[in-house]
Amino acid sequence: MNSDRELFRHTLATLAYRAARALEDAPETFATFDEAGRQPTQILAHMGDLFDWALSMAEGKQRWHNSQPLPWPEEQLRFFAALEAFDAYLTSGERIHAPLERLFQGPVADALTHVGQLAMLRRLAGCPIRGENYYVAEISLGRLGAQPGCPGKAVRIGPDRQP
Repeated sequence: MNSDRELFRHTLATLAYRAARALEDAPETFATFDEAGRQPTQILAHMGDLFDWALSMAEGKQRWHNSQPLPWPEEQLRFFAALEAFDAYLTSGERIHAPLERLFQGPVADALTHVGQLAMLRRLAGCPIRGENYYVAEISLGRLGAQPGCPGKAVRIGPDRQP
């Protein structure tokens, strides 16, 4: 990495990777699991809103919107689309009208926390994600989608092995 912007974009790719892992293979019923506060679909809608907000700040037109959750598959697509739109702006060469540090400490750090919530909710809902060594995960700039195998190939670890 030779710039703050590249490191920031790597952070977004890492977030996308971890979010994809927290969401993949979740049963449809997981979306409305409500035994621990907000439902996963509400959390994911908020995460999409965070990246709509991040993009608006980067463009110099800050705005916030609280979205009503969409059906689970559509909400997943919306989140990854919002993340991709934000990353596309970062690569466009356009001026970023907000400090990267503030964009990190606000929407990005908040979204990272919510990915952890989703992973914990998976366990509480009886459908935990498998362990993985994220250090060796294939994460790269611009790989932000939700499709299987993207944003990178998972390197799984068993429950009896440490990364």
